[in-house]
Formats: sequence, C-alpha cells, structure tokens
Amino acid sequence: MLKGFTVPKSPFGQAALTPPPPWHYAGDAVGVEFWADPDATAATLPRGLSPDPDSSGHAVMLFLDWQFTAQDDEYLEPARYQYREALVLVDAMYADVPVMWCPYIYVDNDAALARGWTQGFPKKMGSICQTRSFAASGPAAAPIAPGSRFGASLSAHGQRLAEACVTLRKPVEDGLSLLSRPTVLLRYFPRLVAGGQDNPAVDELAMSVTDNLTVAGAWIGTGELNFPETNGEELHALAPRRIEAGFRYSLSYSTSDLKVLEDRGS
Repeated sequence: MLKGFTVPKSPFGQAALTPPPPWHYAGDAVGVEFWADPDATAATLPRGLSPDPDSSGHAVMLFLDWQFTAQDDEYLEPARYQYREALVLVDAMYADVPVMWCPYIYVDNDAALARGWTQGFPKKMGSICQTRSFAASGPAAAPIAPGSRFGASLSAHGQRLAEACVTLRKPVEDGLSLLSRPTVLLRYFPRLVAGGQDNPAVDELAMSVTDNLTVAGAWIGTGELNFPETNGEELHALAPRRIEAGFRYSLSYSTSDLKVLEDRGS
C-alpha cells in the first residue's frame, strides 16, 4: 500500500511533499498595516464573507522567514523545511465574527505550497526576502531597537510585486494584539473531468486553527509599502491608500486541525 500524507504517494511515504500534522512553525515577521480601496478588498471576498463595515479596506501585508518541523526533527533539514513567505490579509466578517481573509500568498518552497493548499491558503511560488536581525552587533546586524530599519520584497516570474520598509519606534507590550482576528480560508479543488469543471471536488470555507500561538519581541513603528502593477497578478489592485503602521515580531505556533465553516462541495 502506498503511503504519504500528500502526493506523491510512495512505498515508504518519504517522497510526500510534506509530512503529516501536527505541524510546528517558528519565524520572524516584518509587516505593514494599511488601508486600501474598500471596493478592491471587498472584491476579493468569497461567498460567505462580507466586508467589515467598521474597517472595510483595512489590510496587512506580511513577510515571514520561517522554520518548520513535524514529528521527526525536520528542522534539521533546512534546505527542505526553511522557507520564506509573503501574504496579504484583509478585514472581513463571517456572520457577526470579525475575521481576516487571505486573497494572495506566495512561498519559495514546494512543501510549504502543499501544506498551504491543504489548509486553504492560495499559495503561489515567489521570491521573498527580508532583513534579518542578528545578536552580534555590527553595521549589518539590524538590531531590534528604536530607529532600526527592515526591508522586505516579493517577486514572482521576474516581476517585483511588493516592496516594504519598516522603521522601528517602540516595543509592543502585548504582541498577540497584532494578531487579534482569526483567518478564514477557501479550500477549493476543481475537477478536470468534462462536464464537472464547474462542480469542484472540494469547496469549503474554513477557519485556520492555531495552537500555542506565541509572539515575542514585537515592535511597532512606521511603514512604507508599494505594490507595483504587473502582468498576470492582481495584488496591485490592493495598493495602499494610507499607511497605518509598520511592525516586526517573532512568532511560533502549531497546527493540526481546521474548522470547516461551510462545505459547499458535492
């Protein structure tokens, strides 16, 4: 019998793109909080979500430098289980619950791509870079301190899609306050068979479930963010109209579950 949590299924299950959950993550985030055109953010929402009347147009752009492991010390294989990610989250409502919706997300690792599709993150391949901080002081160390600056960028298919810069001003007492809304996702897997292409095999509105979420070293400051217009992408439609703030923090969490809000598949 072939084994593996994801394809490719194989005799020993070692060829699968990603091991089975629980999955554990740790990383550094650089982000910018901003306001976009409310009509543009509303246009990204799937059926079942509606704009938040109190914050329509509010969004966050995140750049993350991740390290991953499952149950077999996968983090000791950094070539396979370290990756970088960039995503945008927009405010929305599910019934009377304030949530965030992820319309666009990019990663540079196929294992992360597989996990994302399993969860409902619409991940695409991209090139993501961000300034790192190091404990040893020096001109390139980017210390976590007032006035330190952190840059980040996203490119895909030879095109620059996003560029950001954050200048730290002060620490945040409660870092979890920067992650106050749950994320809602769309698990959508179409059929290829003729006559069934408008009837997806999976069509689920789901809420991400995170365990043991920890935020450390959170700082807030000013931010800059630009989404250049590019061919074959739509991120630029969410271009900032107003920048709220920039921030940086470290985080960790685990996931082994998903909450299905609506199952619309056959």
